[in-house]
Amino acid sequence: MNCNKIEPQSYNTDDTTQASTTSSRILCRYFRKRNLTWFIFWIIIIILILLVVIIPTVIILKKKIIISKAISTTITTTITTIKKDTVATTTTTTGHISTKWIQDGIRVAGGNGQGDQLNQLHWPGMIYFDDDNQILYVVDEGNHRIVEWKSNVTTGQVVAGGNGSRTDQLSKPTSMIVDINNDSFIICDSGNQRVVQWFRRNERNQQIIISNIHCYGLAMDNNGDLYVSDVEKHVVSRWKQGDKNGIIVAGGNNQSNKLNELDHPTSIFVDQDYSVYVCDMWNHRVVKWLKNAKVGIVVAGGDSGGGFATSVRKLNNPIAMIVDRFDNVYVADSGNNRIMRWLKLTGSIEGRIIVGGNGVGNGPNQLNWPSGLLFDRKGNLYVSDRDANRVQKFDVDLN
Repeated sequence: MNCNKIEPQSYNTDDTTQASTTSSRILCRYFRKRNLTWFIFWIIIIILILLVVIIPTVIILKKKIIISKAISTTITTTITTIKKDTVATTTTTTGHISTKWIQDGIRVAGGNGQGDQLNQLHWPGMIYFDDDNQILYVVDEGNHRIVEWKSNVTTGQVVAGGNGSRTDQLSKPTSMIVDINNDSFIICDSGNQRVVQWFRRNERNQQIIISNIHCYGLAMDNNGDLYVSDVEKHVVSRWKQGDKNGIIVAGGNNQSNKLNELDHPTSIFVDQDYSVYVCDMWNHRVVKWLKNAKVGIVVAGGDSGGGFATSVRKLNNPIAMIVDRFDNVYVADSGNNRIMRWLKLTGSIEGRIIVGGNGVGNGPNQLNWPSGLLFDRKGNLYVSDRDANRVQKFDVDLN
């Protein structure tokens, strides 16, 4: 029986022949409909299979593109400088997330043994770089002074300090901020338990901003509010101009490793959203406190699992850190003699060594208790190498 051929109607056949022809037509129509149904069914199945395979693939590709764009985006960090009523920020390019640095550092300050001569340093701490004038400022804690080092020179120049408790003297300073508008420094005068403003053109007109505080780190937000870490009370406080008492913005709930507490906070950083990053030194972590938060978020270190403190998931007595505008954290992992980078993309699971980590020592690729770090506009890394009594510069690796 050929279902594709329609039998011509005959008026000369008998009733049996007509019935047979009618049955054939019905069967042909039935099989045609059935074949069409199966054809449609299999088309739908194929489409569903393609959708199941293609949609997840497209989603994965989109995620890869987003991550790729994020990785290829230029990192910028901001070095905060105080102006009269507001804070100016100097944009510093540190390159891509995949940026590497030449592992052999170049000495740019000190490195001539521990001492108080102008070509020497004694426990250098926090550092600041003036890109416009190519001047490096070093907090020379053991010599109770701030030293200015210009590019390509072998000796520095004292711009603030002198051991003592007078307002024109310093005792074990730990950090500083540059006040461009007033041509002065804001200095944490730790040994005298105070924060002072040191005018560079008038050394006899220094001012005490905050008294009776065991300060260590300093930072400033866009409103000109000053943030100070107190290693005795284990808190970070915010001070507005003219305040007699600061407002606690991190810690303040005793000394422990709980997320609402700190243990010997050192370096601090304030971002554009007024979140406060704290180097929680004795808890071996960096903690981020959102504005008005009651607890912090661990963004680097703090891994309480097994393994040695040298693991890339751990920090060992971190003293200093900086944060770029993508919330990636760079840490002076002092006890491990290395500089670590913790990417926001990977959370706080593990960091990556960018310089150091080659054992304690004074070699060009070694560090000895790093205690300060910064980037210049070209992305070159400067590290204050405390126990080596020097500051090292690690150039961006362009190869």
